[in-house]
Amino acid sequence: MVTGPLHGLRVVELAGIGPAPFGAMLLADLGADVVRVDRIGPGSPISGDPRTDLLNRGKRSIAVDLKRPAGVATVLALAGRADALIEGWRPGVAERLGVGPGPVLAGNPSLVYGRMTGWGQDGPLARRAGHDIGYLALAGGLHPIGRSGGPPQVPLNLVGDFGGGSLYLVVGLLAALREAARTGRGQVVDAAVVDGVAHLTTMYSGLLAGGGWRPERGRNLLDTGAPFYDVYETADGEHMAVGALEPQFYAEFLRLLGLPADSGTDRHDPVRWPRLRRRIAAAFATRTRAQWWAVFAETDACVAPVLSLTEAPHDAHLTARGTFTDRYGVRQPTPAPRFSATPAELGGPPPVPGQHTDEVLADWGVPAAADSAAVQQATMGEH
Repeated sequence: MVTGPLHGLRVVELAGIGPAPFGAMLLADLGADVVRVDRIGPGSPISGDPRTDLLNRGKRSIAVDLKRPAGVATVLALAGRADALIEGWRPGVAERLGVGPGPVLAGNPSLVYGRMTGWGQDGPLARRAGHDIGYLALAGGLHPIGRSGGPPQVPLNLVGDFGGGSLYLVVGLLAALREAARTGRGQVVDAAVVDGVAHLTTMYSGLLAGGGWRPERGRNLLDTGAPFYDVYETADGEHMAVGALEPQFYAEFLRLLGLPADSGTDRHDPVRWPRLRRRIAAAFATRTRAQWWAVFAETDACVAPVLSLTEAPHDAHLTARGTFTDRYGVRQPTPAPRFSATPAELGGPPPVPGQHTDEVLADWGVPAAADSAAVQQATMGEH
C-alpha cells in the first residue's frame, strides 16, 4: 500500500524529459498517484529501456495519441479528476495539442497546472531550444564553478535541471495546491530553470554587494579558492573533500593531518593560500583514501572521502540510514526527505508506456475512448 504525506493527491504528468519527470517522481515518492501520459510509440530518448528509467518509478502510465480528438478528450477527463497537472514542453505546444491551461482549467477550475521549462513561458528565448548547461550559464550559476585560471566546470545537471528546475516546480505546485485547498481556485505555475538557478544564487548576490565575493572564479571561500575548502588527491589516486571552515574544525583538521597548529595563522589571507594548499596536498598524498578516512571518520574536522556513484551505496553511514535500496533489480536512492508520521515508501517500478492504461481509466472513472487507436494498453512484452 502506498503511503506518504501526499497520499491521495492525483497528478497527471504529460511525458517529457529532464526536470519535469524528476519533479513528478518526487511527488510519487511522497505518495501521490502520478499518472504519466506517454505518447504511443518510442519511449524516453535518454533512458533506452523504460523499465530502468528511475525518474518514472512509482508512477502509472497510459499511452495516448494527442493528435487524435479521443486522446485529447481522455487527457482532459483525467485532468478533470486530478489535483495537479505537469507538463515540460516548449511554450505553446500544450495549447496546440489542446491540453493547455485554458481547456484544462475550464474543466477543473481548482487544478494546479505546473509548467516546467528552461527559459520560462515568456521572454526573448522562451520558444528556443535549450538544455541545462545553457540555462545554468545564462543565469549566472555556471561561471563561478571551477578553478582559478581554468574554464567553468559543468556540475552534471544537478544544479540546473533538478535544483533550479524540478525542486522549484514542486515547491510551486505544493504552494499553489495549498491555496487551491483554501480558496477552491487553481492557477498556473511557471517554473523556469533560469529563474530557479538565479534564485539559488541569492546568497552570492549579497556577498557581492557586501564585498565578500570576488567575481574571479576560484578565488573565494567556497569555489576552491580557499585551501581548506577543496578536494585533494590521495596516494591511490582517489580524493578527499575538505570543508574545514570554522576555526575549531580547522584546528582539528590540521592536527589530524599532521600539520603544525601555526598553519592556521592568517588562513583567511588569500596571499598565503598557495603555500598552505601545497602543504595540505603533500600531506594527503602520503596515504590512501581509505587510510585518511580511518583518520577523519569519527571527528569534527569536516573531511569526507569522494565516493563514486557505485561506491556511495556501500558507505557505512548511508547504509545505516537506508539512503539507498535495491528495488526492481536496480540500486537507487530512497525517497527524501523523511517524515515521522507519514513515511514515504517507493511505489512500483518504472512502467513501460501504456502499461496501466486500462487500470488508470477504471480507477479514475474515465470512460474508455471510442477511438481505440487514440488510447492504448501496452504489455510488458512490447519492450
